[in-house]
Amino acid sequence: MTPTPWAPYGVTLHSRFLLGTAGYPSPQVLAEGIAASGAQVVTVGLKRTLSAGGDNGFIEIIRTAMRERGAQLLPNTAGCRSAREAITLAHMARELYGTHWIKLEVVGDEHTLQPDPWGTVEAAAQLIRDGFAVFPYCTDDLVTCQRLLDAGCQVLMPWGAPIGSGQGLLNPFALRTLRARLPGVLLVVDAGIGAPSHAAQAMELGMDAVLLNSAVSQAVEPVRMARAFGLAIEAGRTAFEAGVMAPQDMAVASTPVSGHPFLID
Repeated sequence: MTPTPWAPYGVTLHSRFLLGTAGYPSPQVLAEGIAASGAQVVTVGLKRTLSAGGDNGFIEIIRTAMRERGAQLLPNTAGCRSAREAITLAHMARELYGTHWIKLEVVGDEHTLQPDPWGTVEAAAQLIRDGFAVFPYCTDDLVTCQRLLDAGCQVLMPWGAPIGSGQGLLNPFALRTLRARLPGVLLVVDAGIGAPSHAAQAMELGMDAVLLNSAVSQAVEPVRMARAFGLAIEAGRTAFEAGVMAPQDMAVASTPVSGHPFLID
């Protein structure tokens, strides 16, 4: 049985894998990685695309994936340092790609690349008013997440760890708290995922999806790694829906003997 679909901003998706498109060794590997992952949402950093000059067929690869897989394009404002800059870039992305979906990133710290909570909330509120479907990249802070919901966001993207660190889920307690306190909100773990086991753990906690990039694009074999992550995300979500066993403080016999006959030497 496959996991149930989900519907960010009313768009029904069967894959819970959101895949980044930066840093692949070649356009062909990127195309094969998207196919192997099963992802139905692919992200693209407009700022990086514009600064790179020619796109080397990059945009056509994305559009082909959208046609063949029914994939959704999710442009992002990666690299923006202020709400104003992010809002401007989001409008450029809508004009260029013809989508009102936007992954909102406003960097607040140059060392950790931690998002600026005030700038993110400010930009999210304005973009919502401008008709965007905003996917805000944020920390796992509950109050920040609540303010983003107040601004009109329907999806939140809390980090697992700093971008590109591959450390996995540094604070599972915070993610469990978000899930418990925001039971009806779509939560996508974004950033810090380094191994398929990290992605599976996030899904077992009840997260709705996982977004990652470097763990696939920088792998020795990106296409095989993309498939591994796709399988892990599906397994983790299926396990959550089936009901993951709760940890116990003491041993519990898997085969109870009380009330049954048994031999004594």
